[in-house]
Amino acid sequence: MSATAPASPSASAARTAPFFAAYDALLARWPLPVEPVDVRTAHGTTRVNACGPRDGRPLVLLHGGGATSAMWFAIAPALAAAGHRVLAVDLIGDPGRSVHDGAALGGVPGLMAWLDAVLDGLGVQEADLCGHSYGAWTAAEYALHAPGRVGRMALLDPNNVFAGFRPGYLLRALPLFLPRRTADRARSYLAWESGDTPRLDADCREVYALGYADFPASRIVTGPRPNADRLRTLTAPTLALFAERSRAHDAHRVADATRRALPDATVTVLPGLAHHNLPAAGAEEVNRRLTEFLSRTKG
Repeated sequence: MSATAPASPSASAARTAPFFAAYDALLARWPLPVEPVDVRTAHGTTRVNACGPRDGRPLVLLHGGGATSAMWFAIAPALAAAGHRVLAVDLIGDPGRSVHDGAALGGVPGLMAWLDAVLDGLGVQEADLCGHSYGAWTAAEYALHAPGRVGRMALLDPNNVFAGFRPGYLLRALPLFLPRRTADRARSYLAWESGDTPRLDADCREVYALGYADFPASRIVTGPRPNADRLRTLTAPTLALFAERSRAHDAHRVADATRRALPDATVTVLPGLAHHNLPAAGAEEVNRRLTEFLSRTKG
């Protein structure tokens, strides 16, 4: 039985062209100049979309799985206006403009070493972190991995940090991992997750759907949920915002678990929002709470 020949570079470029067009269209919605910065690491080249004052305190944004750094169009401008140097990272191996053409990540330690290298390449010794969904899990793991490099941390509807997923959510997401991926399958999943809340921003939906269907992403790096003893070692002041209508978990129960794990954290459940639409549909409230948290806590 013969092996399937790899796609030619021209065929691969044609396949991903719609995704990159959607990515660029979403990035064009950022209402301020965005500087693309490429950082070379042992794992490949990482794209960082930077904005805000160059002498501002670094604030690293980590997107949810498949969402790309362009998803921060409604959040990054407010943070930049508040004086932060915003560094929105395309996660290595995920759909986006980062290129995973180097060493495999090899699990959570490799993912943490990659983020170490990105910060080194940016010349950032210490930063604040803000992550959504999978990006929030990555931020929490990094704060546990390198507490001396994290000043403050904001987690937007974090997955697998303070509680696991609902079984029904995992069953609904299962078709996303079946062969013959299609953009329509991803769109259907996002419509289900949003339910009767405001629908996911159309441009964000297309970036996710086209990246899911056509982008040659690497296998996602995951790990076990941090146990209570590990969580107690977190030293960074923490803000956790949960989407009340998230189908990934019961927001109120996870918020209670967060308060038990981190008694000093600021924890809020935002009404009427779903997991995926939180950063865009909830931008006004998220921005208010983020800027307030960052202004009143010491990094």
